Amino acid sequence: MYLLLFIFGLMVGSFINVVSLRYAPGGRVFDTKIIGSPTDLNNRSRCPYCGKILSWYELIPIISFLIQFGKCRKCGHKLSLQYPLVEILSGLIFVFIPFYLGNYSGLFGFLGSLLWIFIFISLLLISIIDFHHFIIPDSLNLGLAIFGVILIFVNFYYKNFSSLSGSFLGNYALIFGLRENIWLNYLFAGFLGAAVFGLIIFLSRGKAMGMGDVKLAAALGLIFGWPDVLMVLFLSFLSGALVSAVLLLLKKKKIKDVVPFGPFLAVGACLTFFFGFQVIDIYFKIFNF
Repeated sequence: MYLLLFIFGLMVGSFINVVSLRYAPGGRVFDTKIIGSPTDLNNRSRCPYCGKILSWYELIPIISFLIQFGKCRKCGHKLSLQYPLVEILSGLIFVFIPFYLGNYSGLFGFLGSLLWIFIFISLLLISIIDFHHFIIPDSLNLGLAIFGVILIFVNFYYKNFSSLSGSFLGNYALIFGLRENIWLNYLFAGFLGAAVFGLIIFLSRGKAMGMGDVKLAAALGLIFGWPDVLMVLFLSFLSGALVSAVLLLLKKKKIKDVVPFGPFLAVGACLTFFFGFQVIDIYFKIFNF
């Protein structure tokens, strides 16, 4: 089952590569109406350097890249590592989310796994687009917010939210309160996510963050709820600071250069989902609480 999920995830990752690389800022993410346009998803895949139309055997996820030694068969130009990396990440999403949520069975387990797969695939697509274009499409943020609302309904219907459950921080969530009402909890988290980034934009006069980051933080609040959204934001700022420091030390970036923050929010969400309890447990043990 997990092998089949991984293979299917590889194929989805290949599609994510196509969508992200053909996305034009200001256009639709899944635009298939402009026939003949380079960004039209109906067009055959081509080499981005020589324009050669790729055969089916050149489009097999991972395998084609390895057989061709990461180069175009016609022009010999090196292909971007984005192709295999995104495919592998997508495959891992399809494997590890059902594995992690394996304790939940029946319809709830299926719906929960499906929703979280959609969420992390969307975050993967957002990260690639933000990395290339420094923009987060509103349609993807809206999609994440909708997934968050659906997740609230699922958790509410299947009683997966109470004072002792419904948080990736485990029983530590009790310390932060707001465990009595699921709607108040998640709406507050969405507001907090937007408020934190809105304040950063206000104080920096729009230089430190963009509105896409505000909307993404709000959507993640609706998805993770309170206090998990705090962990998402903390880990995203921490990972962003570490990566930025390394880039500065390696002189790959200057202090005034712009670094897309969407990928770091995705990293914060991923770490919270899989390791939220372990992180906060270590934190409290360090301070002997």
